[in-house]
Amino acid sequence: MPSTEERPSGREPLRRRIAAVADGWSRLRLVLPVAVLAVGVAVAAGELRGVPAALIVAAIAAAAVADMRRSGGGKAAAVSDVDGQPETDDPLVDVVVSGLADPVIVLEPSGLVRAFNRRAAELAPALATARPLSFALRHPGVLDAVRKAAEGTAPERVEMFQRVPAERWWEAVVAPVQRPRPAGGAARVGIARRDRLLVVTFHDLTPLRRSEQMRVDFIANASHELRTPLASLSGFIDTLQGPARADAAARERFLGIMKAQAGRMARLIDDLLSLSRIELKVHIRPESPVELVLLLRQVTDGLQPIAGERGVVIVFEPPDGAVTVAGDRDELVRAFENLVENGLKYGASGGRVELAIACETGPQGREAVVSIRDYGPGIAPEHLPRLTERFYRADVAESRAQGGTGLGLALVKHILQRHRGRLAIDSAPGAGALFTVRLPIVTETPPTRESDAASAA
Repeated sequence: MPSTEERPSGREPLRRRIAAVADGWSRLRLVLPVAVLAVGVAVAAGELRGVPAALIVAAIAAAAVADMRRSGGGKAAAVSDVDGQPETDDPLVDVVVSGLADPVIVLEPSGLVRAFNRRAAELAPALATARPLSFALRHPGVLDAVRKAAEGTAPERVEMFQRVPAERWWEAVVAPVQRPRPAGGAARVGIARRDRLLVVTFHDLTPLRRSEQMRVDFIANASHELRTPLASLSGFIDTLQGPARADAAARERFLGIMKAQAGRMARLIDDLLSLSRIELKVHIRPESPVELVLLLRQVTDGLQPIAGERGVVIVFEPPDGAVTVAGDRDELVRAFENLVENGLKYGASGGRVELAIACETGPQGREAVVSIRDYGPGIAPEHLPRLTERFYRADVAESRAQGGTGLGLALVKHILQRHRGRLAIDSAPGAGALFTVRLPIVTETPPTRESDAASAA
């Protein structure tokens, strides 16, 4: 439907330009004779001795032209060669762009960069105003989205993968917007290509992509860990139903293996459920007071049978007084049991696992520092950063032989995160391993008769 809005004639800008230029030359014709007469008088009087008169006349003419541009000619310079609409810069655009947290680039429809913020400069260090975007960002999908948005009216979206300086995933959104108009500018119908800017915004998808990958890896690992004992159980059942049906000795041995595999599956499922429950409430800090010395004595007493079977001595060095932290007692018991049991399983060759607790002042105040050291074969340094990942094992065969699920240290990490604690692991091949837990202290008190009686019991 044709617009009823009155539009200016296409010849009007040309008329204004011609009028402005004519007015300027009129001013110049008036100024130059006066300037020449003034120079002649000055030379006759000896005031400008040694200065070429032509140079002085040229300077006066230049000043006249500059005056012409400031008064009448300036109006012509502010008019676009295309349609007579003024092209002005709005400082608000720069302020808004620089204040955004995501990388943002403002483009002309031609692809020239008009403005960008600091985050965009980090994404594409070669960005520069008045230069094509393709000089700094060579991703074909983004450049194609810019071309489509320049010709269309709807935003264009495209995903971009960046390999350096680090692997990151981005979603680029290219949206055409109305070019800012000066105050009092006439409104227009629609957004013509010459009247628009393109705003390119980059949203960081890296956390989402990594989370999706972790979920895929977790499902794959959990399925594999469950499939292994299930396959073993299925094989032994077939054997017992066939060749070993009448072999009492083989039947007894196979049933023992099946029981061990069923126990492994039960532990794995229990660890998965525990990890899920802890993750659901990881942001809820437990507040019940837990006396740490008594808790560690309970842990070491409960693991003495396993230590005896493996020929390992557990040595616990408690402090003189009581140390109280805020926490969930059952979760803390689970965390320290996992750490001590790791020392018994993988450090049995050293014949000794040592526990110690001390109180120190850290960045967040007073902390309880619990150390668990074994003297086993140790861990290679390349494995240390990943030991708390789900299903990660430094030695897969040894872990499975020891009945591990690959979730023990992941559970410890999540439990300590919920308690605002920290876990540090130090180890080297042949030097054993040291696990250090730090937990914020609520109170430190001398030992009471009640605590002495409880520890004696």
